[in-house]
Amino acid sequence: MVTVTLVGCGGTQPLPERALSALAVTAGGGSVLIDCGEGTQAACRRHGVNLFRLDAVLLTHYHGDHIFGLPGLWQTMAGMGRTAPLLIAGPPGLDRVLRAFLAVAGPLPFALQPLETARCRGSFAAGAFTVTAFPLKHRVGCCGYALALPRAGKFDPERARAAGVPLALWSRLQNGESVAGYTPDLVLGPPRRGLKIVYAADTRPCTALEQAAQDADLLCMDATYADDADAPKAKLYGHSTCRQAGTLAAAAGVRRLWLTHYSAAVTQTGEDTPGLGAARAAFPAAEGGFDGKRIELFFDPDPE
Repeated sequence: MVTVTLVGCGGTQPLPERALSALAVTAGGGSVLIDCGEGTQAACRRHGVNLFRLDAVLLTHYHGDHIFGLPGLWQTMAGMGRTAPLLIAGPPGLDRVLRAFLAVAGPLPFALQPLETARCRGSFAAGAFTVTAFPLKHRVGCCGYALALPRAGKFDPERARAAGVPLALWSRLQNGESVAGYTPDLVLGPPRRGLKIVYAADTRPCTALEQAAQDADLLCMDATYADDADAPKAKLYGHSTCRQAGTLAAAAGVRRLWLTHYSAAVTQTGEDTPGLGAARAAFPAAEGGFDGKRIELFFDPDPE
């Protein structure tokens, strides 16, 4: 199971009722936080996200509304006694940002593990997830992230017997452990469909995003502008309209779409989001994001 919480759905500036864009994805007792704008940790507290168990923070880019919460987050973690290292990933320029923020935050009792994604490409582990970065189309270098929770093949007792695997080892092999010269592939069938969550804030529709979002369980995408008439402005500033987000979700064959990163001119969120109807005209499963929106995603049931 994966729990996804839209910590904040705002862009550019925090509003009294709307935090800046951030997404928390939790599985296996740990979490990954994507972006950390001003006020993110207060928003996480409001919406029940445990920041102490963070495995990683993934930064899409280095505009202030996506990163200014980091020094305060580190200081809170330090005050709570964290000693485990924290992975910080982001596009080129990460080291410069971390040096500046460390000068503000001061010495920390835990190590930061920076991971700079060259050209916003590459895969790496973050907690329970395999994370794949991909390039978005914004005014500056900007990464999207696909978080995949893999699922092993189904246990096959006939396969185990045929391979001569001792019964006492079956459960350990089923859990992915290699033991006494035996490997899990001897008792498991082919890998099953896992879960995939894709986050893309601050982007125009682009091929890399459409490809990365293929068959995703959830796409959380920039919908800065509600009105179709604002499409030229969206193109100029490297953002998307609600309708464009719906069109891309349909092309990618995703299961769910959450609209996010609303401009301050978008005064309502959730089911009252202006532009939600336009998104649904292209993709009926579109949903208007709002601060604290949460979903639990489960693996597909095995066929009978």
